[in-house]
Amino acid sequence: MKRLSALLLALVMALSLTACGDEPAPSGEDGSWAVYWYLCGSDLESEGGFATGDLNELLEVALPENVTVVIETGGAAQWQNEVIDGSLLQRYVYDSEGLTLVDEQPSASMGDSETLEEFLRFARENYPADRTAVVFWNHGGGSVSGASFDELYDYDSLTLGEMYEAFSAVWEPDTEAPPLELVGFDTCLMATVDTAYTFCDLSHYLVASEETEPANGWYYSQWVQALADDPSMDGAALGKVICDAYYEGCQAVETQDSATLSVTDLTKIQDLLDAYEEFGAQALSAAAQDPGFLSRFSRAAAGTENYGGNTREQGYTNMVDLGGIARHTADTLPGAQAVLDALDECVLYQVNGKYRSEGTGLSCYYSYSGDVDDLNGYIQQGAGAAFKYLYAYQLTGQLDQDGMDYIAQLGVDTLAPVESLSTMGWSNAPLALSDDGYATLTLGPEADSILAGIGFSLYWLDEENDAMLLLGTDNDMTCDWENGVFSDNFRGVWGSIDGHLVYMELSSEGEDYNLYSVPVLLNGEAYNLQVVYDFTDEEWRILGARQGIGDSGMADKELRLLKPGDEITTVWYLSDWSEGSDFEAYESETLTVTADTAFYEQALPDGEYLMIFEMRDSQGNSAYSQGVGFTVDGEDITTSVYE
Repeated sequence: MKRLSALLLALVMALSLTACGDEPAPSGEDGSWAVYWYLCGSDLESEGGFATGDLNELLEVALPENVTVVIETGGAAQWQNEVIDGSLLQRYVYDSEGLTLVDEQPSASMGDSETLEEFLRFARENYPADRTAVVFWNHGGGSVSGASFDELYDYDSLTLGEMYEAFSAVWEPDTEAPPLELVGFDTCLMATVDTAYTFCDLSHYLVASEETEPANGWYYSQWVQALADDPSMDGAALGKVICDAYYEGCQAVETQDSATLSVTDLTKIQDLLDAYEEFGAQALSAAAQDPGFLSRFSRAAAGTENYGGNTREQGYTNMVDLGGIARHTADTLPGAQAVLDALDECVLYQVNGKYRSEGTGLSCYYSYSGDVDDLNGYIQQGAGAAFKYLYAYQLTGQLDQDGMDYIAQLGVDTLAPVESLSTMGWSNAPLALSDDGYATLTLGPEADSILAGIGFSLYWLDEENDAMLLLGTDNDMTCDWENGVFSDNFRGVWGSIDGHLVYMELSSEGEDYNLYSVPVLLNGEAYNLQVVYDFTDEEWRILGARQGIGDSGMADKELRLLKPGDEITTVWYLSDWSEGSDFEAYESETLTVTADTAFYEQALPDGEYLMIFEMRDSQGNSAYSQGVGFTVDGEDITTSVYE
């Protein structure tokens, strides 16, 4: 565990508690900066000491008189240092005089808007400056779940609505002259169009990440040092420094491959919001007149870079790159180009790792999960109206009166029924075998209007022991959407770690790479390995390990890199072959990580295997084809259709 530096210990121990008001409040001055740091430690601190580490980074910087950092600590069951008292909310000031504890408050949830408001008011009244930044430090969950998950209060978090409530109670919102210079999220998943909308009349700039962040987070010693060296910089310049420092910090600990961070000029966001609404209105109008559009739009979302996992194994954040989904629908929705143009105008700068290279700086909501409750959460928090109505129609097949009034303004009077797999009778759809042994599913042209996606599940069969083992899912198929003909491309291989076969689940279909999730126990704890297949290099790589999305919607911020000596236990899903019972997870083989540990495809061992095509619609329904069996005997693979 990390400990506070001797410097910090000496500073804090030597300084007595200064009550707010015991000394005159400083006044803002030209060229001065104040950073208000909302440091909700959560399990990142109690289990890993990561907040302590970032405090240490801050204290490496000697601040000039015109730069002040005001910090509120809380939200963690235990702090990995001998200074911070986790039973209280504590307020520290770090300035040219060093670190001072200036105020304490009774424990309260840092996921509550009142707690945030009280800190912001305290900081503004006592430590104003010419330019002000507010930085959130914690987990993030995207547009629906927000950020600042408090470990002490059942991981209560601040929604975007609660953030706006707190900020607007302290500062007067003004789109022409926003009161804050910068709002930043050193958290996961908060670079969303909905976050930008929330702060567009409160802050000039937004700095946040589309993807989950690794626990190393922002590189405080670098970006705060840059601010100390040049306090004349504005929020755009500071945001760029934060991005570059963050990426350099990720490179130093080898977590850069999936890193994202962007700077958005919120004074230019209105054009994007207008384009986003028009884009959604065009999609809604198209869907209302031709429900088959929903399936095609869903396939565009499936082929777009998405963030935080979005699989059954990892959970769902339902966040997708906004520019990517516009780019994938530009041939059918003329408003897509306006979205791309507006993004280019307002996203001033971004850094992207090799396996997040398609991101455009801001994400938006898309219902990958098909969960109506999650959609209702988005409806409460999201920007605009069109996409809310689009997804409500997609998942429920209907709109409320407000929705009907909205589409009437688009010149649409009635809604066509949404067709789904439940009405198609495609369960156990027959497969045909080609002369060379490949299985083909023929559904006809209707598939283009019904299916949001198609893939396959692969099983190992042990009829003697009445066992059926699920190896995972993939999309290595040939798809003819115009005619509705789908063929497998099975090569008799599957993913493995050091020769140990694993369960693997496709999580993202990229243009240059696919991402997969592999459930394991890492030193006894449940994780998902993040594995990438790079089409250009034709190589597999293990990016690291993350835990899944929590019940609260919290995304795991720690990207755990494998190191020699770690123990990995593979996890499989097993069912009875004869009864077809639900699959249950069980632990399989345990291997020890070495410096040469690698992920690669290997030939399946001799035995009987079963492939089933899985069809998915835009409402989250699934249907499964007839099975095709493979008998592997050395290099020979014999194929047959299961009746």
